[in-house]
Amino acid sequence: MNVVAAPDIVVAELGGKARAAARRLAEATTEAKSRALREAAAALRAAEAAILQANAGDLADAQDMGPARVDRLRLTPARVEAMAAAVEAVAGLPDPVGEVIARWTRPNGLVIERVRIPIGVVGIVYESRPNVTADAAALCLMSGNAAILRPGSESFRSAQAIHRAFVGGLAAAGLPAEAVQLLPSADRALVGALLRAEGAIDLVVPRGGRSLVERVQREARVPVLGHLEGLCHTYIDQAADLAMASDVVFNAKMRRTGICGATETLLVDRAIAHRVGPILGRLLDAGCELRVTPDLLPLDPRLKPARPEDWDTEYLDAILSVATVDGVEGAIAHIAAHGSGHTDAIITEDAATAERFLARVDSAIVMWNASTQFADGGEFGFGAEIGIATGRLHARGPVALEGLTTYKYVVRGSGQVRPG
Repeated sequence: MNVVAAPDIVVAELGGKARAAARRLAEATTEAKSRALREAAAALRAAEAAILQANAGDLADAQDMGPARVDRLRLTPARVEAMAAAVEAVAGLPDPVGEVIARWTRPNGLVIERVRIPIGVVGIVYESRPNVTADAAALCLMSGNAAILRPGSESFRSAQAIHRAFVGGLAAAGLPAEAVQLLPSADRALVGALLRAEGAIDLVVPRGGRSLVERVQREARVPVLGHLEGLCHTYIDQAADLAMASDVVFNAKMRRTGICGATETLLVDRAIAHRVGPILGRLLDAGCELRVTPDLLPLDPRLKPARPEDWDTEYLDAILSVATVDGVEGAIAHIAAHGSGHTDAIITEDAATAERFLARVDSAIVMWNASTQFADGGEFGFGAEIGIATGRLHARGPVALEGLTTYKYVVRGSGQVRPG
């Protein structure tokens, strides 16, 4: 890691270039931005070998990180193609910039419009997953924002290779390469400088574990779009189709254990606790460790007793905590006490119970009869996401193009003056 001697000066210089690029992007046509993203996608595909070589270097240094984190870091030809396809998908989305959100006419004849505009310069601080480099760059560009990216040290080589390809595509389309910049080093001092860069940075988006997000929220002097960990729950109601429940729960936990949408706690209606042995057995057979409440222990000798801290742990691994609760009200109460406001799901055939759960659980995403692993901007039809916001202000859930805009009021008159 290169130590930066004057991090505040470095960030200020990057911010100045980003601000100039943002002004050009704000005036760019939809076609120009779409063309740039298509060129960037083509450049990513052409650079596959270089990207995978850089990723191999990151992986060689990451073998002590644990399998889940290594999986988040790993790139394959299929994942590079998925990254390029996501950039192309963003290129085909409706441009939010200039959209008239609302329009009305006052009695005095003034015509007032609320119009979407870019935020300006967005800083993104993220860990592990190299594809965030392309996702964040594409979303910022299409929404008219310049981006300054800071990947984690573990993925820095991969992010540099992806960034080189991406900005090559921008240049080929005639848009400024400074629209997407990468901090020049993994030096943590640069993160602090980014968080202090009032006037240079308009919004910071942290994407990573609790320690990263808490540091950003604690130190930032610019607005933060927060994303806490994914303490996601799936609740099996007494009216659930247990065959469906088995498939949904297995996918929600085991499809990819290291993503923020993976279910970390399974809640079971106490009335059917004696019937979920096959569901738990399927998870155990697949190598998932289950930590359960005492009443479930007799179902399988491989089950382990849960500890109090398990209900508040994001494992990001093949570990699942399981608790029995007193019906949907018990599930709602457990989620309120232990959830992170990310994604929570109910499995039931009772529509009234499902609607109660969907209305009462105060999370960014609530689901009925679906895997929590659908908590993803691409799966929502957004092309990609810059993160899943778990707060209440500005944007919530998968943050894509609209979440990276703000608005202004445009007022048109015909000589009106305000009476004294």
